[in-house]
Amino acid sequence: MHDLIEGVGRFMGTVHAKEKALFERLAHSQSPTTFFLTCSDSRVDPSLITQTEPGEMFVLRNAGNIIPRPEAGATGEAATLEYAVELLRVPDLIVCGHSNCGAMQGVLHPEKLLSVPNVDRWLRHASPTRGLVDKNFAAATEEVRWLAAVELNVLVQIEHLRLHPFARRAMDAGRLAVHAWVYDIGSGEVRAFDTSSHRFERINETTRALEGSPAGTPAEWPF
Repeated sequence: MHDLIEGVGRFMGTVHAKEKALFERLAHSQSPTTFFLTCSDSRVDPSLITQTEPGEMFVLRNAGNIIPRPEAGATGEAATLEYAVELLRVPDLIVCGHSNCGAMQGVLHPEKLLSVPNVDRWLRHASPTRGLVDKNFAAATEEVRWLAAVELNVLVQIEHLRLHPFARRAMDAGRLAVHAWVYDIGSGEVRAFDTSSHRFERINETTRALEGSPAGTPAEWPF
């Protein structure tokens, strides 16, 4: 805690003082250009990864970068997404998974969640991910299955997003583009789902990886 308090002091004395005009402007309104949904994992820092400034991204984090289906009710995720899409009118939405995701380990091995029933119930929102991994990677190594779960879960959650009427309307109207990313903690590499190859491709290797939204349904994904 002492380190955090010292950090606040440094922020006020250096960062905030240097960017005073920016923070004064942000004090009155916000107009983020991107909604960024990612995991709560402490190793994942959206602003660091994207090198963005305060006010540029509307960020939502939870265990497993999950978007519950509409029938789950008025969840915090649904409310936050609706606010960003309908009121802030963000034009781009990113769902970003990451390597070595503990939530995806829980999805693959729910028997390990007996001591954390709330986590177990939450990760059931990603149960289709386990089904896809079991179907397509049954004979694969644990490491391959884990990475597959990370990638497939991003696509599964985007499919859940499409089921929300506000998101579907925005996407159909062409005012919301949805992007699937996976961040590798060790290498710093970010891969985006390429709608042409239907694979996660390293960002900057192909511009296609930055355009459009993942197409098709889980049954059509070539995994």
